[in-house]
Amino acid sequence: MKKVAILGSTGSVGQNALRVIGAHGDKFRVVGLSAGKNAKLLARQAKKFRPRLLALKDISRYGELKRGLGRPGKVLTGTEGISEIASMREADIVVVAMSGTESIMPVISAIRAKKVIALANKESIVSAGRIITDMARTRGARIIPVDSEHSSIFQCIDGKDAGEIHRVFLMGSGGPLKNVRPGMFDRLKPSRILSHPVWKMGKKITVDSATMMNKGLEVIEASFLFALAVSKIEVLLHPEAIIHSMVEFTDGNVMANLYYPDMRFPLFYALSYPKRPRSRLPRIKFSGGKKISFEKPDTKKFPALELCYRAAKKGGTYPACLNAANEEAVRLYLEGKLNFTGITKTVGKMFARHKKVACPSLDEILAVDRGTKEEVRRLCTGY
Repeated sequence: MKKVAILGSTGSVGQNALRVIGAHGDKFRVVGLSAGKNAKLLARQAKKFRPRLLALKDISRYGELKRGLGRPGKVLTGTEGISEIASMREADIVVVAMSGTESIMPVISAIRAKKVIALANKESIVSAGRIITDMARTRGARIIPVDSEHSSIFQCIDGKDAGEIHRVFLMGSGGPLKNVRPGMFDRLKPSRILSHPVWKMGKKITVDSATMMNKGLEVIEASFLFALAVSKIEVLLHPEAIIHSMVEFTDGNVMANLYYPDMRFPLFYALSYPKRPRSRLPRIKFSGGKKISFEKPDTKKFPALELCYRAAKKGGTYPACLNAANEEAVRLYLEGKLNFTGITKTVGKMFARHKKVACPSLDEILAVDRGTKEEVRRLCTGY
């Protein structure tokens, strides 16, 4: 039985991880849970799964959590508390389901503790990919990606020589705006933007899917996770969302990973790795005349994708700057302080102003993250 700690258990991915664990109670046991500010849900999860440790980032919700638990127990707070759960001795695997760059320090804590990390957070890798992957390699920690696309690549290349990879294809459904004219983007209500045609995700990643920034961030993530040149990573739109990624090898053979579009698949794979136990997840039905189609993304309609390719090629602190600008711009959009097209325009402005640090330290990356977010707030709100 594997012992599991989940960072970000109240978010979409975290809840799916607990659904997987709850359906396979003979294989997994929860030993630690953390959340940002959803104290009520964290308390309900703790009552059901009875972890030894809990952490809540928002200290102001501490009292609410303790009342919801209805029993004494150790509750950690702040990023330090989350990092403590990431490195707790008894955890065999740490699921990182937090969003944003706030996950960087907990990820590093898990690496230092030599954990197996089921990584569902792309912002940490986009911003500090070189540091995180180098540290994982030298410390002997294993990173198993949980993003559907990167999980698929991982499964296709597992055990194969990196030199045999000719290119990889990252699949995208096209998001909620695939068939919407650009002139309509700013007329749509946030509820429309947040209605993804395939996946049920958190608000931030759904907005990123609408701008196609998410797919661009995945390009950068793939380049770090699999040590691939950006020129070897191609994005394809696949509206049916059955194939999640493909890998073409040097001999011309292409391997594709297919499964029903449900985040529990990559989560169950990461939690069970390297075994493939039987699951009760839904199966694909190939009969019935279903089609499978591919098309290239329109980078004029969705310029965020091209921005990400440029950031990946420039390297250094450019990915951290781009990611931070996007995080803050999306937050302002969701607060009603920025229109939809303003998200990518703002990221482009920060990108153009950025002064690159070629081989940044972790402190320099975190400084770029803070500074860029502050500059976006000043640019968009005046303070």
